[in-house]
Amino acid sequence: MSVPTLPRSYAAIGDSFTEGMGDELADGTPRGWADLVALGFAHALGAPVGYANFAIRGRLLGPILTEQLEPAIALAPEILSINGGGNDIMRPRVSVAATADRLVAAAERASDAGIRVVVVSGGNPTEHIPLGPVFQRRGDELADAVRARLKRSLHEIAFVDNWGDRELRALRYWSIDRLHLNSLGHARVAANVLAALGVPAPPAGADEPELQRPRTAEYWREYVLPWIGRRLTGRSSGDGRTAKRPTLEPIAPA
Repeated sequence: MSVPTLPRSYAAIGDSFTEGMGDELADGTPRGWADLVALGFAHALGAPVGYANFAIRGRLLGPILTEQLEPAIALAPEILSINGGGNDIMRPRVSVAATADRLVAAAERASDAGIRVVVVSGGNPTEHIPLGPVFQRRGDELADAVRARLKRSLHEIAFVDNWGDRELRALRYWSIDRLHLNSLGHARVAANVLAALGVPAPPAGADEPELQRPRTAEYWREYVLPWIGRRLTGRSSGDGRTAKRPTLEPIAPA
């Protein structure tokens, strides 16, 4: 899908992928692909663009849609990106079909409000994490189900399939926890999204980060076991957190 005019406002909803975890600025604030997409719009337009980001790490698709969708629609952005379902497929039980149904229905709801919508899937980390084959199968099913539903939809909704981007699977695109993209990975996703919307990407500025990757035992202790612990106790890394950018604030060309 291409856009006839460059957008002057953009909002994003989702989980840690859209919040930008793994691509932190010097002060610890996550940046991420959605911020880079907003910068891409501003760069192409040559003027500031209104940008809002409601994403919160750890969110399942249900809370994303109940907490973020309507506030984002209320801002009436010209473009809305929707991401979700990645945390759902990592739960012991999940209905991939129901997840795809809800995701596409949300996209159609925003489209009915006159907003240009793009559904953005997360990258595929399964070659580097425990239980990778299980999550690989579910992620493939979800991407296929979303694509099939959007193809049948009467709405013009773009789908950016980062899950199917084989280059993005390489470890060089992933942060130390192997679950979130690093700055290089987020830059590639931003380029994928801008390309799908027919907007020229600004000059690349992300270099491959130099990461001291932990040994296996340290990796399990620092990242895997805490993740398992949160699942067993019903906690989330996003508990108590609020959206980092809940209003359309101007973002200027870099």
